[in-house]
Formats: sequence, C-alpha cells, structure tokens
Amino acid sequence: MSETVKVAVRVRPFNERERKLNAQLVIAMEGQKTYIAQPGSNEKTDFVFDYSYWSHDAFRERPDAYLEPLDDKYADQKKVFQDLGFGLLANCWEGYNCSLFAYGQTGSGKSYSIVGHKTNKGVIPMTCEALFQEIEKKKKENPKNEYVVSCSMLEIYNERVRDLLDKDGHMKEGLKIRESEDRFYAEHLKSDLVQSYAEISQKLDLGAKNRTVAATNMNETSSRAHTVFAIKFIQKIVPAQGKPMTRESTINLVDLAGSERQNATGATGDRFTESKNINRSLHTLGNVINALSEKKSHVPYRDSLLTKLLKNALGGNSKTIMVAALSPADVNYEETLSTLRFAERAKTIKTKAIVNETETDKLVRSLQEEVARLTAELRQMQSGAGATSGKPGSSKEEVDKLQEMLRLSKEDMERMDDTWKQKLEESKRASQQEADEQKQFEEKRKVTPHLWNLNEDPALNERIVHCFTPGNNQIGNGRDGDNPTIALRGVKITKDHAQVKNKKNKITIKPGPDAVILVNGKQIDKPTRLHHNDRVQFAANHLYVVYHPYEHDKNVKEKKPETKVTYDMAQQEILMSTGLVSADDKSKTDILLQEDLIEVLPKLNEANAIAEALGKKVIFEVTLVAPAVMDGLTRTSVFVKMRNLRNNHEWLFDSKQFLERTYAMGDMYNEYLEGVQNTTRPQEEDPFWESDETEVFIGSVHLFPQHVAYLMDYEEALPITDHRGNQIGKLNFKLVPCDAKGNDILDICVEDPDELLGKEHRFKLIIESVRGLPNRFGRVRCQYRFFVEKETGKSPEIAGPNADFNYTRVITQQKATRQYIDYLKNEEILVEVFGKQVSATGAAKSSGTKEVQQDNNKMASDLNFYKRKCTRLEHQVEGVKQLLNQIKAEKKPTLTVEDLEHALGESNMKAAIQAVLLANKARESNLGKASQACNLS
Repeated sequence: MSETVKVAVRVRPFNERERKLNAQLVIAMEGQKTYIAQPGSNEKTDFVFDYSYWSHDAFRERPDAYLEPLDDKYADQKKVFQDLGFGLLANCWEGYNCSLFAYGQTGSGKSYSIVGHKTNKGVIPMTCEALFQEIEKKKKENPKNEYVVSCSMLEIYNERVRDLLDKDGHMKEGLKIRESEDRFYAEHLKSDLVQSYAEISQKLDLGAKNRTVAATNMNETSSRAHTVFAIKFIQKIVPAQGKPMTRESTINLVDLAGSERQNATGATGDRFTESKNINRSLHTLGNVINALSEKKSHVPYRDSLLTKLLKNALGGNSKTIMVAALSPADVNYEETLSTLRFAERAKTIKTKAIVNETETDKLVRSLQEEVARLTAELRQMQSGAGATSGKPGSSKEEVDKLQEMLRLSKEDMERMDDTWKQKLEESKRASQQEADEQKQFEEKRKVTPHLWNLNEDPALNERIVHCFTPGNNQIGNGRDGDNPTIALRGVKITKDHAQVKNKKNKITIKPGPDAVILVNGKQIDKPTRLHHNDRVQFAANHLYVVYHPYEHDKNVKEKKPETKVTYDMAQQEILMSTGLVSADDKSKTDILLQEDLIEVLPKLNEANAIAEALGKKVIFEVTLVAPAVMDGLTRTSVFVKMRNLRNNHEWLFDSKQFLERTYAMGDMYNEYLEGVQNTTRPQEEDPFWESDETEVFIGSVHLFPQHVAYLMDYEEALPITDHRGNQIGKLNFKLVPCDAKGNDILDICVEDPDELLGKEHRFKLIIESVRGLPNRFGRVRCQYRFFVEKETGKSPEIAGPNADFNYTRVITQQKATRQYIDYLKNEEILVEVFGKQVSATGAAKSSGTKEVQQDNNKMASDLNFYKRKCTRLEHQVEGVKQLLNQIKAEKKPTLTVEDLEHALGESNMKAAIQAVLLANKARESNLGKASQACNLS
C-alpha cells in the first residue's frame, strides 16, 4: 500500500550573525501550520505539514548544556525523536526500508536536527541508541534470535561518490554506481559490522574526519557535499513454532548540501555555470521532487548520482520522512520561502514499501531445500525405491555422489554461519582497537601542544589534529619522497613550508622560503611565537588553531576566560588585514558585505595560486560594486574580476558565478597533483577561460532628467564610469521635449513642473554615441531602465569603441502623476554600457572615485539646466524691454496684461523674478558665472 512522504519543518533560534543584524522574525507556527511573513509588509504565506516544530525560543539551557522547553510550544530534540525517530525504528523492526532527509540552506540547522551537538543528541544517535537497547531486550527474551547491524557512509561532491569509512581506497577516483534489479548501488562501498552505539559513533567520527581531510586537501567546500549514512539491520527470528524468519531493512539518513542562495544581481546565463552544472545533484533532486509531485510519467532519477542512489527513498520501496530546516530571520526570507515550497512539493510524493527478505535468507532457504531434496533422494536410493518409481537401480557410485553433494551443502550452510560469527568477532576486535587508540590519542592531546583544524562547518572542527613533538617539527607537502613531521597537501604548500620548534613550553614557527603563513590574520616573514588559541593559516586553505596545554592550564588556574575561536572569527581578522573593511563597520549592509568577502577571499587566493601552478595566464581580483553603478543591485556587492594577462581582457563575475568556477579549479589542481600529464579541458569546461563573445559590463552613466520636467531640452557628453568609479569614456546624449508626432518642442517651458500634473508628457531620449572607450571593446551597446518600467530599453549593438548608436526613443506618460514629476525632478536614469572584447589592448585613465564623479555629473547637469533656463528667461526679459520701448515710443499711458503675455509667450510675469532667483542659486552653488543678462539692475 502506498503512502505519502511525511514532512516536518523546524525553525531554529537566531544565530549570532542574525542578532548582529537586528534581524526580524518572519516565521510563525500554529499546530501543523507554518507562516512566513514578507519583510516590510503584512503579507503572509501559510503552509501545512505533518509536523511544524517551533524551536526558536521558550527554552533554557540546563547545567549539562541540554536545551529544555519552558512550555509546550518549544520542540526539543526528544520531541523530534519521539515523532520521527520512533517511527523510523518501528518501520525498521517490521522489515521496511526507511529514509530521513534533512534539507535547507547552509546554517539553517539541518545538522543539529540530524546529528545534534553534545548533550543535545539528534535523530541519528538517538535512533541508534534505541535500536541497540531494543536488541539487548529482545536477545534476553529469546537468546536464539540473531541481530546483525552494519553501517556505511558516503559523500557525493561534484558528482563523485566517496566512501567515508575507507580512508585510502577510492577517495581519488570515486566509487562507481551500478544498477541491479531496478535499484542503484555504490560498488565496493565499505559496510562495517557494529554491535553498539559506541561503535556507530566511532564510524560517524571516522567519516567526519575523512570528509574533513578530503575537503581540506582537495580544496573543497563541505557545505556543497551530500552525506548518506546508512544503517543495515538484519533480524534472524527463531520462533517457538514454525519456520525461522529473516527480515532486512535499511535506514538511510541523508544530510543534503545547503540549498544555494540566489545571486545578489539575480544574474543568470553564465556560460560556465550552465555547461558545468556543478551542483547537479541538488538541482536534479528538485526536478525529481517536481516530477513525482506532479505524477509525471518520466522521473529523471538518472540525471545525477544522488537521485540514483536515493531512488527507492524517493519513489520506491521505502517509508520516507523529510525534515526541512528554516531560518527565522528576515535576511534569509527568500531562501526560507524556497525551502518551504520545496517541502510542500515533497509531501505529495507517494512511496510503496514492502517487507524485505535478505539475500542471505534466500540463499539459506535455497540450501535448506536442496539438502532436504538430496536427503529424500538418497533415502530412496538406499531403500531401493528408485526401481519401484520407474527409475533404474542406483549404483554405489551414484549413492556416494549424492552423499558428497549433501555433505557439501551442509558445509556451505555451516560456513555461512561461521562467516557471520567470524565477521562479528573481527568487527568487535577492530572496534575495540580503534577505541583504545582514540583514548590514547585523546590523552596525548591533553598534554601535547598541537594544531586542530577550523572548518566553515562546525561539525568538522577538530577532526584533524597535528601534534608537535619536542624539538623541531618540519611542515611540508610530502612530495618527491620527503617525509615531513606534518604533511599538508594543498595549493601553495611548499616542500619546506615551515618549521615549528617545541622547546621548554615555548612554541615558535618559522616560515620557509616563499611560504605563505598567517598568524592571527597577518602574514609573517620571521620566527613567531605561538600562543594558546592563536589562529594559523598555511597557504590558501589550511586553517588551524593552536592548543597549548601549559598556557591553557595556566588560564584555568588563574580563572582567565578563553575566547571561543570560530571560523568566522578567523576569517574576519584575515579580512581586516586586507583593508577592505573596518572594525567600525557595524551597519546591516556592512555586516552582509563582510560575510560575502569572508566567503570569497579564501577562494580568490586559492584561484590565483592554482592559476599560477597550472600556468594559466589569468589573475583574479576582488572588487566592490555599488548599487549606483550597476542596475539590479540593492547594496554594495562583491564581484571578482578575471583579467587575461596576455591581452588585458577583463570579465566581471558576481560572487556566486566565481565560486562555481573555483570548484572546477580544485578538480583541475587535484589532477595536477595526481600526476595527470594534461589537465587541459574543453574551453566550455575551463574555469580559467572566457569567450571574447561574452558581453561584459563596461560602465554606467547617470542622466538627470530634470530638464524635461520644465519642458527644456538637455544635450551633454557625460563620463562613463567603470565599476571602480574611474572614467573610461564618454556618452553623448540628448533629452528633448516633443509632441505626439515626435516634433521637438523648443520654444515652450514651464516655471513649475506641477503645471504638468494630469497632463500628457512626452520627450525623446536620444543616445547618440560613445567616445573614448578602450580599444579592446569591438562591439558596444547601451541599456537603461526608465521610471517604473520592468523591461530595460536597449540600443543596437554597434562596432566600437567609438560607436554611433543614433538611438531615439519617444517616452510618453499619458497622465503625469506626482510620482512621475518627482522622479523627473529628483531621480536619475542609469544608462549601462556593455561590450564585447577583441584582440587589442587599452587602458582606462583614472579620474577619481565614483562618488566624486557622480557628484560632478549632477553639478554639470544642474549648471546646464540653469544656464538653459536663464537663456530662455533672457529672451523673455528682452521681449519685455522691447515692449516697454515700444510703449514709450507710442506714448501709451498704460501696459495691458495681454501686451505683457504676448511679450512673454506662454510664460508670465514670474519670469523676471525666476531669472533673478536662478542667477542667485547659480552663484551660491558655484556652478559658474551668472549671465549678465540676468542682472536686471
């Protein structure tokens, strides 16, 4: 009978980052319902799941660090286990396959629910503990029953499967995925027998350590990997009456990679990302979920390794639960909403689980049937019944042959039983040896100075430990037959990277030639004393913390508090040393920018080191782009520029596009370390290559449309500024008021834009040309977004760098609103310039920062505006003078209003006053010398 996937969602407390940002709570729960509120509005979206767990507040920390509820609303670890873990166990004992998925963005609390932390044990350890407790209970009830538990652990990273319980085997090339009887499996995946939760805990620790070593040595990001921990449970039940029965079930506990954040720009279409499709597994999982929820005939299980291995869990023989982890903060609204929608689709999936019979049980039953058949046949032959049944009499040779077959069959059955007992005994000895060795090592750590690794995933901290023996300790890459005290593998790790001296409770590190070593965020070039909790980074990606037992014990004795060292803390001090940010940057925007830099900078250093090692003639540089420079940005964002050192061509990638490339760079470097002679890849898969046909952002121009608010034309050549704020060329344009037929209106203006309210308003936006761009740009185009338009206006692509667009667009506002008038008076039109590069070189001249350039553009626009308006008013004043002279010549006693209006055209007597005001404003603003014609004295 089929049943739907059970789905639970769980919201965690605010983390330190969100508290710094003064984040607002956007998640609410009531019963099975979960609500998410859109930041800045009252709009809410609600979802219904099997379980909605509120773990955001209403709890306290006990002395043993367990988080216990203060009321019934809070869902602690025990509550989650009671709802989900007990169900897994019950299904497991009945012989069903079970699967538990954890899904959500990085840092949303997936690992806490699945694995837990210290006394707050997660579903995996609590399920395993309960399983072995039940086994012991059932063994006492019936000693004849047998229970066999084994476990395996694999990781999927970049479409490669690794056995995390096999330290050396298949780590480089990965495991092959095979298909058998409509199911997929990892060939040669190691499965270890375990007899207690302590042994399972050892396997989890081993898997985490191997995962950390692989991620560190192979320049990988742990949050991009999927982990599958499988527990295989076999029951051999011997009832008082009836035939023995064997059941087999597998519990798959799946920790999925963090669901990706969207790019800050919302940019799509990156050539490399689309062709490489690095995170194919998570993408395909979404497609599979969609196909199953919509009951499509074709489900794309085969499109990724993850969905192949989880085919049964998703749509086959399994009882499946999904736990979606939610961030409570408004800063993660989009990611959390995406997670909720994913979970909502998952709950419509149906699976059909059956009780499993083991392959061993089938074989034993087959052998038992064979023994019974041979025994019956042998008796027939010995009694002479063969002749009566129509068969000729059996010879002695035939009888002996049957007896031999019977003996071999019985031996096979005994051998299978002995094999299981032998494996269990071997497993017990190995586990005991591992436990003894780990205990000895932990005792050694307490008294020996050492380094422990620091990882972006807190669950992978302290998985790698390097002890300093008394005397000199050599640190190097261990290549070319060298055998250093501590061997590190990775980008820019040299043969003699460092020497650490451990003498009389003093630890000193000395960098080797050309070695990059950072201590507490700063690069060292001479012997440096190391202290307890110092942070040490070797080259680009080996980050460690110093443990000094003497100093630690001294701090404890003197009751000095010790700062908890975190990955973010270590990266923060490295970031501070670059000068890109300041410790005083505390605003929400500053903190978000720092987070982006912490994510990008380590990878940037790796990318440059790999490019140098592989002989790639490119260099990567970080750059900060303000929202005023590029359309679509809501805050200052991190971009990475890739520059070709041969021809100076440049490409600008947002942080996510760049990070996608770094994963492939790591693969290429690993091939290089493994001795692959040719690491060259097709251009579309080469992260160090980009086509000249790829359009790049050149710069932008700010046009101020205030002129047309007064029905005045505006013609100017404004500087094009690149993402750094440097002038890179000029844009020639016009803004001209026009009528319905597109004819220019040059003789009419208004004194107050409010006169246009409710009326039809038109003007022509004319982009004439660009001048002075670097010669490397062969084809150029412009685009812009006006007022509230969603679509961008685009000029044609013209051969450049001095391109004549002659682009004209008549912009019509059928009814000028207050918003429209205010936009014309106070806002700007951002015109972006894009181009394609050709084989030529060119350099842009710097003319100052983007802020100064933008202010200069505004001042130039204002100056032009006031000059033009003064010129028009000069004509009007001249008309008044001529009228006065005419009246004086005709000796008329009075001046009629009609005569004055005729002299002023469409304007009125306020023109003269306005002229004086504009002249004074021009003087006060230092926009230039006022026209003498505006002086009415």
